[in-house]
Amino acid sequence: MRSIIASIKGYLETDKLAGINEIFVRRTSSQDNYIRHKDRKGLIGIKKAAEACKACPLYKKRTHMVFGSGSPHAGLMFVGEAPGADEDLQGLPFVGRAGQLLTKMIEAIGMRREDVYIANVLKCRPPGNRCPLPDEIEACSHFLLEQIESIHPKVVCCLGKFASQFLLNSATPISALRGRFYEMDDIKVMPTFHPAYLLRNPGDKRLVWEDLKKIRHALRASE
Repeated sequence: MRSIIASIKGYLETDKLAGINEIFVRRTSSQDNYIRHKDRKGLIGIKKAAEACKACPLYKKRTHMVFGSGSPHAGLMFVGEAPGADEDLQGLPFVGRAGQLLTKMIEAIGMRREDVYIANVLKCRPPGNRCPLPDEIEACSHFLLEQIESIHPKVVCCLGKFASQFLLNSATPISALRGRFYEMDDIKVMPTFHPAYLLRNPGDKRLVWEDLKKIRHALRASE
């Protein structure tokens, strides 16, 4: 056994020197759950698991699974509720009108979309852009939690009711939640209004700007 282990170590060291940092092995069924759990610690593994997910019926009518986009090392992460029609077609989060407004919000605090990470609670579009159902959130939300664990941002900005209430485990309305930081482990969580809401209620943009300024200050203070 010792000689086998020594041979494997030598093989791995040789591969490492050659720049190879991944190996592929045939898994036995007893290993599946453990390896799947380990894989999900990286965004690539989480995405593969989400692509294969059939835990709720939404996968049946999706065009694309909308996983997330941005920097895997982002200090700031935005979380919405679910993909819409444009997102479903392109496979990217926040690319429609609400996404264009989100881009302006990000730029307003001196950042770019590629500097942050953007995701949703649900990875598949609900039909007709309806609100997520409780069983859909229960089935899908672990992917978001794994994304947050992998990226480990300094601040998570929750966009709207569903993301805020889910991450904060609260039934409090978003109008009462927004405007101050909450703690999730060692991550600051700022709830604010969803960009889609702001398109319908532009007068509340000033409130979101106040929330964004607090996020900007928190990020600068953590540098």
